[in-house]
Amino acid sequence: MPLPKPISKEMVLTAMAKTLSNRAASRYLNISYQHYKKWAKIYTDEDTGVSLFDKHKNQCGKGIPKFLNNKGKEPLLLDIIEGRIDVSSFNPAKIKYRLISEGYLEEKCGNCGFNERRVFDYKMPLLLHFKDNNKKNYRKENTELLCYNCFYLFIGDIFTNKQVEGMEDHKPVNQSTTDWEIDDYHLQRLKELGLDDGDDDINQYISRI
Repeated sequence: MPLPKPISKEMVLTAMAKTLSNRAASRYLNISYQHYKKWAKIYTDEDTGVSLFDKHKNQCGKGIPKFLNNKGKEPLLLDIIEGRIDVSSFNPAKIKYRLISEGYLEEKCGNCGFNERRVFDYKMPLLLHFKDNNKKNYRKENTELLCYNCFYLFIGDIFTNKQVEGMEDHKPVNQSTTDWEIDDYHLQRLKELGLDDGDDDINQYISRI
């Protein structure tokens, strides 16, 4: 049996840039976690001297929505991807987040590369597209992320006629008071943008958008 191939520092750094944890990085490189760990521990960060493995640890789940850490409540993602279980009873949004956070899908448009985020909640306008139109087929070769523009150009309409009419009728937007609810993932991103003076500060900022 051939020995596993060495992994370069550049490969490790690329995987780190595309993922949120060491396990996701190993999946991104399509290698075993132990093999990734061995090499990631050899290479160090030039600024801190810390190994790349230790630098990419994410035990607290920073940047990953809470529902992705509910161990035992969600099926193994590999079982979903390889079609071993029926996904009808599972939340598609959760599966989408897991595909991104665990390194199976890069968070950008698969056609044009768009990866800009909305300022006030850090969400990215990407839709999960199933190439064979079977929304139960999560095999890697069948799924891709598309921005709204590419989805509209190559797949079809995103909004209904009624929704479009509502956008284009030029009626004043309802300015009534709204209680905004932001999950931990997007709250962390808002804090990284400097909006960390409390919920009131965030709500006031959002209301001006």
